[in-house]
Amino acid sequence: MSQSSALEFIRQAHPAPTPPDRRTAILRDPGFGRVFTDHMVTIRYTEGKGWHDAVIGPRGPIAMDPAAAVLHYSQEIFEGLKAYRTADGGAVMFRPGENARRFQKSAERLAMPSLPEDLFVAALEHLVSIDRDWIPEGDGSLYLRPFMFASEVFLGVKPSSEYLFIVIASPVGSYFKSKDSAVSVWVSQDLTRAAPGGTGAAKCGGNYAASLLAQMEAAKEGCEQVVFLDAAERRWIEELGGMNVFFVFEDGSMQTPPLGGTILPGITRASIIALARDMGITVREEPYSFDQWRADAASGRLRETFACGTAAVLTPIGTVRSRDGNFTIGNGRSAAQTEKLRSTLIDIQRTRAADPHGWVHKVF
Repeated sequence: MSQSSALEFIRQAHPAPTPPDRRTAILRDPGFGRVFTDHMVTIRYTEGKGWHDAVIGPRGPIAMDPAAAVLHYSQEIFEGLKAYRTADGGAVMFRPGENARRFQKSAERLAMPSLPEDLFVAALEHLVSIDRDWIPEGDGSLYLRPFMFASEVFLGVKPSSEYLFIVIASPVGSYFKSKDSAVSVWVSQDLTRAAPGGTGAAKCGGNYAASLLAQMEAAKEGCEQVVFLDAAERRWIEELGGMNVFFVFEDGSMQTPPLGGTILPGITRASIIALARDMGITVREEPYSFDQWRADAASGRLRETFACGTAAVLTPIGTVRSRDGNFTIGNGRSAAQTEKLRSTLIDIQRTRAADPHGWVHKVF
């Protein structure tokens, strides 16, 4: 394990861990985010004392006072990343340090304490190690969910003086239920996800809560995901409900909306940009309008569009729907450049290919 801060993790025995045969049955088809491992990590923060009481113990309910600050003022942030089983029986994580740094930035934006990077990574390592038997074989992975919330008991609009950091884990399969090679998306022209000066670049629950109504609208229209436009002009494409988006053109170049405070700086997004440039592909981080998206798809200038994120990795977008009509990207299915980038990233994550950037973090 990597060196962590001086804070010692106390291990509490689980009184009734999941029987091996039951766990094996669950891992045959875990779905996504529906089943959880036996353990969790908890670390407490108290103003004036700092981080303390690091425990890895049985996963279970959290005792919470009804006046806990998070329930009233929504100081809450989270992350998402995966652990993968390797061919030699070990386990690795992908770029956990980047998740730790983004967690710190989210905390800063929501006036929460910063969790040291080494303590964040150590918490993940402890959980992956103790629940190693929960990592699925094959294409599955162990989804890790670190999160922090305000736990001080008070009613008053101010930053909390107490917080609880927790890590839980869930064995997962494919994120999308659809068996098609490409998904359909609904462009929300009325509801927006984030505005300049807001919390769009922070990974906080409020951003996702704000996206749910539009996601419900997308589902009613037969789409798997929603695409948000900018809040000021309702013109520029920003991101999906939980993923960044890329556009691939006839000359092989790629474009993705620029980061500017309203878009989550995705770790998969950054990895794709680096891998594409390694391949000699031109990548532009520039605004791209909904009207231009439609026009480029119609003319054939645009050949591929894909969404990316930790949960779904790279997912091709085949059909775009809106109140103004529908259009198709290419032949409506996944295409060569999307598949090449996807397979390259997955092979690095699962240690099947060389890792020139040093992204893979070995746990055991």
